[in-house]
Amino acid sequence: MYLLLIALTLVSFAIQQRLRSKFRQYAAIGLRSGLSGREVASQMLRDHGIYDVQIISTDGQLSDHYNPTDKTVNLSADVYAGRSATAAAVAAHECGHAVQHAQSYSFLQLRSALVPALSSISRFMPLLLLAGVFMLRTTPVPLEIGVALFALATVFSFITLPVEFDASRRALAWMDRSGVVTADEHAVAKDALWWAAMTYVVAAVSSLATLLYYASFLNGSRRN
Repeated sequence: MYLLLIALTLVSFAIQQRLRSKFRQYAAIGLRSGLSGREVASQMLRDHGIYDVQIISTDGQLSDHYNPTDKTVNLSADVYAGRSATAAAVAAHECGHAVQHAQSYSFLQLRSALVPALSSISRFMPLLLLAGVFMLRTTPVPLEIGVALFALATVFSFITLPVEFDASRRALAWMDRSGVVTADEHAVAKDALWWAAMTYVVAAVSSLATLLYYASFLNGSRRN
C-alpha cells in the first residue's frame, strides 16, 4: 500500500506537469473568434439566462473556480484575458458549474453541502490520524475517528468527479452550439479539459488509497 501511495504521488505530479505543458502549448494558439475568456464566460452565462453571476479575474495559475456561495466565476488572469481555445474551454467549464448551480444539479448540491464540514475537519484531521497511529496500542478510538473523517473527505473527492466531468460536457456542448470554437479548436479544448479532469481522478484514487492505508492499521490491531 505504501508503494501504491508513492506511485500515485508520482502519477499526480506527472499529470500536473503535463497539464501545465498542455496549457502553455495551447495558450499560444489564438481563438479564431477572437473572444477572451471573460467574453466567453459572459456569453455562456447569458445564453443560459444567468445574470446574477459575476466574472472576476483572480491571481495565480490554474486557480480558476466557481464559487456557489457568492455566485462568482473566478478566472486566472491568463484565462480572463486570454484569447485561446484553452482560455475559452476553462472559462466555459467554470460557467458550466454556474449552470449546474442554476439548474440545481444534484452532485453539485451534495458537494456544496459537504464543504463546511470538510473545511472544519481538514485542519485537525492529519494530526488526528498521526496521533491515532501512535496511540493505537493504547486505544484505537482516535484512529477510528480519523479514518471516519478521512472517509468523508474521500467521498467528497469522488462526488467531485461527476461535477467536473459534467461541467466539461456542458462547456464543450455549448461552445459547439454557439460557434465559439471551430472543429480544430474544439479538439484542443476537449484535450485541455480532459487533462484537467485527470487531476481530479488521480486525487480521488489517491484519497481512497490513503484511506485504505490508515484503515489497514486498524485491521492489523484487531487481529493482534
